[in-house]
Amino acid sequence: MTDRVPGIDPKLMEILVCPVSKGPLRYDAERQELVSERAGLAYPIRDGIPIMLPDEARRLDEEGAQP
Repeated sequence: MTDRVPGIDPKLMEILVCPVSKGPLRYDAERQELVSERAGLAYPIRDGIPIMLPDEARRLDEEGAQP
């Protein structure tokens, strides 16, 4: 299928949780991130692989602080 939108496997989303809060994650397709509202962190997705390291995550309160 050529109309498949690149992103993250839905089955993977069912089992992934935030490593900090152990809470659910929301997929942000525009930014290619997994967002943990509880922890206030957004984990990047690189080449279809979620990088679930707190040191690699972007803080949600930095959203408006782009150069």
